[in-house]
Amino acid sequence: VQLQESGPGLVKPSQTLSLTCTVSGVSITTYYYYWSWIRQPPGKGLEWMGAIASSGSVYYSPSLKSRTTISRDTSKNQFTLQLSSVTPEDTAVYYCAQSTRLITTARRTDFSSWGQGTQVTVSS
Repeated sequence: VQLQESGPGLVKPSQTLSLTCTVSGVSITTYYYYWSWIRQPPGKGLEWMGAIASSGSVYYSPSLKSRTTISRDTSKNQFTLQLSSVTPEDTAVYYCAQSTRLITTARRTDFSSWGQGTQVTVSS
């Protein structure tokens, strides 16, 4: 399984951050697979943001739920993250990751596969 994040590296405050994770090697609809977004702000630990299951069910971190939307395009084997009303505190490296159960923590070893990560900076 390979995952690759893509999207703009610079977003202005109050705008919406949009990232796409392109998956290869397996279908995102494969039973019991979960596809997560995780971020790591500078100098801080990993933070799980949310996930979309192979069924299409979506799960969000309570702390980010009001600003986060995760969706998918099965025809392109991609899933996406939208984070609205961003502030400089949303500056981080954003990762997509795959697991075989719903994981709401963010330990690297809990996930089977990771993308390489993409830096997103929120600044005017």
